[in-house]
Amino acid sequence: MASLSGQDRYAEARENMVKYQIEAEGVRNKATLDAMRKVPRHLFVPDALKSMAYHDTPLPIGYDQTISQPYMVAYMTEAIRPGAGMKVLEIGTGSGYQAAVLAEIVDDVYTIEIVEPLGKASAALLSRLGYSNVHVRIGDGFAGWPEKAPFDAIVVTAAAGELPPPLFAQLKEGGRMVIPLGKPGSVQTLVLITKIKGKAVRRSLLPVRFVPFVREEGE
Repeated sequence: MASLSGQDRYAEARENMVKYQIEAEGVRNKATLDAMRKVPRHLFVPDALKSMAYHDTPLPIGYDQTISQPYMVAYMTEAIRPGAGMKVLEIGTGSGYQAAVLAEIVDDVYTIEIVEPLGKASAALLSRLGYSNVHVRIGDGFAGWPEKAPFDAIVVTAAAGELPPPLFAQLKEGGRMVIPLGKPGSVQTLVLITKIKGKAVRRSLLPVRFVPFVREEGE
């Protein structure tokens, strides 16, 4: 969906990113790999950091937030088993990069960002790149997006102390959620949650370190 005018001088860097940082680390889902090859990550990072856009590292994007390392974006995308016809909820829009990757694969992405200027900037960028199937809301992601539920999958890109009940309620039966759980500032665990007969079946995936799940004042 992303379209770039002129020659894309980052195409080789993006291909190397996929080959050496993502495929080499075990990500195999073709749709995920194709999306990672296509989405221009350099447009989702600050201008001063464009030279590092395809390094396998998180980068600061302002407001004490980061864009996740490419491998982690690919890993979390693969974990939900994305495909055509799916409707996905993302909590923590951040730069908009994860939403763009998802939007290359699924039908609709509903993404929520609590930091208003970040959410507005990401919405504008996603629109400029032609992602009409990404819907951005500014607000507290803990409550999810109930009027658009149920979701086939949910991707949470900030660490929560525990599974937010409203999000699990908005996951459809058989749906998959990937979420980092643990205390802010410490090593957390990326957890895959599958809804089976209304119950949360958990599987720990790998240790991670994400920015904290921010709530609105008073929540």
